[in-house]
Amino acid sequence: MDYVLIAELAVSGLFVGLMYALVSLGIVLIYKTSGLVNLAQGALAMTGAYITWAITAGFGAPMWLAIILAILVLFGLGMSIERLALRRMIGQPIIMTIMLTLGIEIMLRGLMPGVFGAAVKRLDIGIPQAPIFVGELLINRATLIGGLIALGLIVVSVVFFNSRYGVVMRAVADDQTASWSVGIRVERAIAVAWGLGGATATAAGILWGATQGVDWSLSLLLIKALAIAILGGLDSIPGVLLAGLIVGLAESLATGVIDPIVGAGTRDIVASVIILLTLLLKPHGLFGREHIERV
Repeated sequence: MDYVLIAELAVSGLFVGLMYALVSLGIVLIYKTSGLVNLAQGALAMTGAYITWAITAGFGAPMWLAIILAILVLFGLGMSIERLALRRMIGQPIIMTIMLTLGIEIMLRGLMPGVFGAAVKRLDIGIPQAPIFVGELLINRATLIGGLIALGLIVVSVVFFNSRYGVVMRAVADDQTASWSVGIRVERAIAVAWGLGGATATAAGILWGATQGVDWSLSLLLIKALAIAILGGLDSIPGVLLAGLIVGLAESLATGVIDPIVGAGTRDIVASVIILLTLLLKPHGLFGREHIERV
């Protein structure tokens, strides 16, 4: 067994897992505030990457400005989705609201390539292509830097949810009626959560777009994000971090160890297997809170 290869796969998987976790972060932020699972997160990441590319390619803006503008646009798009679509679903069965987010996912998945073209777009955010050597280990520089950026943004989210406004958003998640009764603007808190979901999706989309190019396939990050959110616990940001590392590591090792034995394709089923096993064995995930209702 080539232990150097196993070590390379493990290190790469951990950093890739952090980038997956950044996509999943938006799902958890929205669920923590509204109790709703957002199935449009993958398409939001794709949309953020497309808009970043369009700003640089169409207007010649520097990359740093394009990133800021794209994050602001997706923050506004997230809030608009909540205000114009989801708020109209108040009082409807929760499954219909979840299906609405899936409809938004499908719409954006077709709309963005239709507007900007289906060909893969190159998104250069200034990360050198040359790999990094650590002893005998070869590490992809884009994956390393992308993972570290994702880690930093996840830590910032943990700090935010312990701030004053973060506590307000958590209170809304715990009991919307009680929050209304003490003067908390519940609708605004939920809209901000959707805005933050769009912003984090954009950051993740940009990192993944810089790694593999920008096209419709970025929306498929939804499957990885759901696996991480379910495994970590839908209402746990620290759970996103740990689950991201687990999913990334499992996916990378499966590709390097199992693929040569059974042929290609194991990478694509790891997330699905994790979702299935988590729901069967530990439905609330590693750190999710179990809600007990008295009848």
